[in-house]
Amino acid sequence: MRNRQVVLKNHPNGVPLPEDFELVEGSIAEPGEGQMLVRNLFFSLEAAIRGWLDGKANYFEPIPLGGAIRGPSVARVVTSHLEGFEAGDIIFGLHHWEDYSLSDANTILLSKLSPEPDIPLSYYSGGLGGSGHTAYVGLHEIGKIQAGETVLISAAAGATGSMATQIAKLRGCKVVGVVGGDDKAELITQTLGADAAINYKTCGDLTAAVTEACPEGVDVYFDNVGGKTLDAALQCMNTFGRVIGCGMISDYNDQDNPTPIYNMWKLVEKELTMEGFLLYTYMDKVPAASQQLHEWVRSGEIKILENITEGLPNAGWAYSEMMRGATIGKNLVAMDLSSDEAEQ
Repeated sequence: MRNRQVVLKNHPNGVPLPEDFELVEGSIAEPGEGQMLVRNLFFSLEAAIRGWLDGKANYFEPIPLGGAIRGPSVARVVTSHLEGFEAGDIIFGLHHWEDYSLSDANTILLSKLSPEPDIPLSYYSGGLGGSGHTAYVGLHEIGKIQAGETVLISAAAGATGSMATQIAKLRGCKVVGVVGGDDKAELITQTLGADAAINYKTCGDLTAAVTEACPEGVDVYFDNVGGKTLDAALQCMNTFGRVIGCGMISDYNDQDNPTPIYNMWKLVEKELTMEGFLLYTYMDKVPAASQQLHEWVRSGEIKILENITEGLPNAGWAYSEMMRGATIGKNLVAMDLSSDEAEQ
């Protein structure tokens, strides 16, 4: 048996292209003491991966040319020498885009899952995994949302934004989403329950559009985008408003030329709180988030949007499609399993 990996072939210039990635084959590693071998089942495609492809460190070391792409996955334990884990366990953790990975106690985001039989396993890579947990923790721990407040969410049709939109509505907030297409605007208002949607590509003056949609002002801004959207949102915040810094995807494809922010004075004028966060810093909050999200999914109060690409060889293409803004909801790669593996 061989282990296929997707590695970085070229540093992308702008939006990553499928040819920036390469599928290679190697041997399957043997787990040592304190390690386990896992079979990856679903990969979560994350916008944050883009920051690791340019050869520059941020909060993780960059992925070198020829190095395997790292990303969160749902996986099944094949062999375990790690206390607390047994063969057959379903886990979540930051692994690599490959058939088989080694995992240990230091694996970031490592957790044992207890998937429910009536819930698709893929949900644990997104809505019931990192995306849902990020939205929940961001809104509650950073945004400190309260019923009756107005919440503005950018990239509201994306993996985290679509979950944040629904969670904020369930908490009794008015929700306005910023999206990049009329189809996405219709989706978040008609399916996800947002009170209003703004298509930033066609609305003209974004500050004016937010002001029109939120005449009472914005109490909480869940920022997945940064750049011009953040700049516009700052002008619309209420006094003591909170800005949740979750992502800056508008600059991910051109990190050498970040978008200037002109309205930072609003932090002082409106006495705003602006705080960025990474989910793995708040892992102690994940169990409560997971319990609540499960309840909402089971009751049908939350709908999980997925865009699943089949097969590891298509991972580079799927990532490129996501990073050019062509997709809706959570982007996943479902591993192409053998018939024996699929039956396990």
